[in-house]
Amino acid sequence: MDSTGLDNNQIIALVDCNNFYVSCERVFNPRLHNIPVAVLSNNDGCIVSRSNEIKALNIPMGAPGFKYEALIRKHKGELLSSNYALYGDLSSRVMDVLSKFSPELEVYSIDEAFLGLTGVREADWEDWGRRLKRTVHRYTGIPVSIGISKTKTLAKIANHHAKRIAAYRGALCILDENRIEQALKRIVAGDIWGIGRQYEKFLRQNKIETALQLRDADDTFIKHYMTVMGHKTVLELRGYACIDIDEAPRAKRSIVTSRSFSRQVSDLSELEEAVSTYVTRSAEKLRQQKSVAGHMMVFLSTNRFKESPQYNNSISGSLFPPTAYTPDMIQQALELLRELWLPDFEYKKAGVMLTDIISEEDIPLSFLETNYLDDKRGELMRACDRLNRLYGRDTVRYASSGTTKAWQMKQAKLSPSYTTRWKDIPKVK
Repeated sequence: MDSTGLDNNQIIALVDCNNFYVSCERVFNPRLHNIPVAVLSNNDGCIVSRSNEIKALNIPMGAPGFKYEALIRKHKGELLSSNYALYGDLSSRVMDVLSKFSPELEVYSIDEAFLGLTGVREADWEDWGRRLKRTVHRYTGIPVSIGISKTKTLAKIANHHAKRIAAYRGALCILDENRIEQALKRIVAGDIWGIGRQYEKFLRQNKIETALQLRDADDTFIKHYMTVMGHKTVLELRGYACIDIDEAPRAKRSIVTSRSFSRQVSDLSELEEAVSTYVTRSAEKLRQQKSVAGHMMVFLSTNRFKESPQYNNSISGSLFPPTAYTPDMIQQALELLRELWLPDFEYKKAGVMLTDIISEEDIPLSFLETNYLDDKRGELMRACDRLNRLYGRDTVRYASSGTTKAWQMKQAKLSPSYTTRWKDIPKVK
């Protein structure tokens, strides 16, 4: 297998927050320590984060919360609604601490980040990892695990073992060939980063069950049956870095904002409130990445699990010139919604998708329409964004988004927004 030009002398660390949503809840509520705690998905549906105590009860990830609520209560545990404002803020704090330990940082997800360590001199990488672990916990209260190796895929495997084997004390470095081989031998192929269920089944049929067996597989077999990403995965298992650290996340090419309602909605005015809210969120994301959108789609759907008349449809429209000016976008979305909406249906979900996204610098010139950034509309959006960042989301909001929002997703077990809302800041007595 050709590895020409690939580096096998890199050092990469993967930092992964342990049971992240649960850990965030525990930072401000010590009563939750050492008891079973699970965090639910939108509308208090399925379990999306589990404490170790929940795992010990053999409650699976993705299980319906109501199904296991009695068992969790029996063990004096707690079920909580997702508090995304809290999780997002604590995630940014964790990433800020990580940025002090390496000049190269790639935020991979809300609870994971890669650090490029090539060129950094350190006598004992596992000791370095444990110092990082202690520092993150001291400044944020979030427990993390650290895996260190030559490639992203091997760092993922090192992290997998560091999280599950207490003897490693939260940090494992696998740089020499013997340690890499031992680590690969103890992980099944399906747990490798980038190997999905279908690939795992295919590999097992071909007597490849561990990461070590995949690494040592015949090159002809790999080239014939594996995709480009599968090919890269095998090279990464062999110690050749194929996936670089991406310090600057790419701007999104499409933005979707959608939520299921807490109940069936048939009234047009309530749907207008929901769509206005989703457009507002989408426009904020556009401005955050300094982009504008040239196309918008609005969609509606009924509850496919309910025995009732079904209706699922979408409608699109152009935005010219491309914009991120919220009032204009709301007006366009509501016009599309009124054309899309049909009476006598009970809707479960609505959403907005923005496409044809380009940088603010690339907005095409028009003799008929002024770019919103060139007049007071741009100043207005910047002022609104500043106020909402400073005083909390929806401090400045649009009347079309409503006030009571009875359609909003169910969050009956929501914890306070300890770090992003003044009234929720913890008080010391």
